[in-house]
Amino acid sequence: MKKRRVLTLANAVEKKHKTYKFEGIWGDVFGETEINGGWIVFGKEKNGKTWFSLLLAEYLSNYNKVLYVSAEEGIGRNFTESIKRAKLDITNKKIHLLEYLPISELRTKLKRQRSEHIIIIDNLTIYKDVIKSSTIDNLLRDFPRKLFIFISHEDKNEPDLAIGTHVKKLAKVIIQVKGLTANVGGRVPGGTLTIDETKAKIFHGNNI
Repeated sequence: MKKRRVLTLANAVEKKHKTYKFEGIWGDVFGETEINGGWIVFGKEKNGKTWFSLLLAEYLSNYNKVLYVSAEEGIGRNFTESIKRAKLDITNKKIHLLEYLPISELRTKLKRQRSEHIIIIDNLTIYKDVIKSSTIDNLLRDFPRKLFIFISHEDKNEPDLAIGTHVKKLAKVIIQVKGLTANVGGRVPGGTLTIDETKAKIFHGNNI
């Protein structure tokens, strides 16, 4: 068993952490975040979760390679329409897409050299019969240098299902999408990001 080093308070404060330093409107709400751990994005259907998650994937690809697992929609017409609606740069080779991938196969892929550093799983509901709390814990423990972003449906203003609740408890960043607006919280400055300004104003009025 690996011997753990005991740290003093000074050791802890002086410890260096690798971070993503967000800029512009992203920086306003995300600030500077650690490059690993877990985040959650949740919201009701047709409120912009996938749209926002694709925009987030594109922004994060400025820092590292991103794997987007489109487990619910696959890479069908609805998903490709979301790509067009988000106006992503389709020449971006740092965003990789896969349809549903069993967790065992995902783990095998992530063990390879040069595998993606940021993994977006869309969404937890599709994995409800195969993912347990321990599955999430083990992913975060076994891949301590990777960032996992889990997408979840919403139930009563919270992530859907017990697994969604568990992920939210662990998440460093919590993003709730409502009416094409992403409300960002957790261990970051926090705030809101409008996914599509015109449509979001229709939903929220002018108070955004």
